[in-house]
Amino acid sequence: MKLGTIYLDGKIVPIVQGIEGKAHSLLDVCKKFEIAQINSILDLINLSKDNPNLLNNITNASEELVGFDPIDWAPPIVNPSKILGVAFNNKELMKKAHKDPGVPNYFLKPPSALQAHEKPIIVDPDWGAVIPEPEICAVIGKRAKHISEEEALNYVFGYMIHNDVTSHGLKFQKDSIAVTYDKDMARPEFYTWRNLNGPDDTDAFYVYHTRSKGTDTFGPMGPWLTTSDEVPDPNNLNVVGYLDNEIFTEDHTSNYRFSVEKCISEASKYFTLEAGDLISFGTTGKGAGRFPRGHKSLLLGEETGSIHISIDNLGTLSNPIKHQKGGA
Repeated sequence: MKLGTIYLDGKIVPIVQGIEGKAHSLLDVCKKFEIAQINSILDLINLSKDNPNLLNNITNASEELVGFDPIDWAPPIVNPSKILGVAFNNKELMKKAHKDPGVPNYFLKPPSALQAHEKPIIVDPDWGAVIPEPEICAVIGKRAKHISEEEALNYVFGYMIHNDVTSHGLKFQKDSIAVTYDKDMARPEFYTWRNLNGPDDTDAFYVYHTRSKGTDTFGPMGPWLTTSDEVPDPNNLNVVGYLDNEIFTEDHTSNYRFSVEKCISEASKYFTLEAGDLISFGTTGKGAGRFPRGHKSLLLGEETGSIHISIDNLGTLSNPIKHQKGGA
């Protein structure tokens, strides 16, 4: 099943894709077939926890309605409590690391960064290096805390495409700082992640993924949320990124350094995962054509056109690039 969200007459409306590929309003489906009213995809996720037949009922009911083509998309989940990302979760990218951390590295992205299918990624060219990052994203279906890798996928409601737009220019211009610790404050665990330049090296580097990951429009997602029954193995999906019709990256989720299960399980040790939370598992690492380093070679402040990301079973997410002084 594929689910989405659109704007219709100024209101947010959840939709379901019918077997003919057309969209149907979940509000209409629920009203016509006396199913409990569903006002958002998050409502559906929460209701389905106690009603395992709900999704089948909606699928069957939607087949009897006349469908339409969505025009004004919204992100499928418009109000998640949190968006987690996994950094450097690609074997190709990890080759550049001084030391493998041995566990997933996480960052947070604010819900205000979310952007819908066919809506623009807004970039100020003065920000320098701003890049797309094609990723799969899991939608958590029920509260999860201290769960094992073996049970992790049981907590996933579905998956969608995420373009984790990142500004290295903003990160290193505005959100990074280097300090030298006094020797009595320089604890050994501060330096396990990098190579030291001799015994007196007590420099530490702080990088805050705030503006770089969380600026408005830096979180395109969708257009559809595909339920987990249609994605039997999220670690076995092709991911292709295009600038217009030109491939800039082509990779596979089997190249993740840490599996989807590992990332969810490890995250649940530190963060209580709630229904509707989003976890994005890391970008591609392989380049193509005039983009030898893939997404890192594609600077959004210097290119025009649209970014398209296609992932097996999930569809295609498209967003035009827009240059604008000051950003969104």
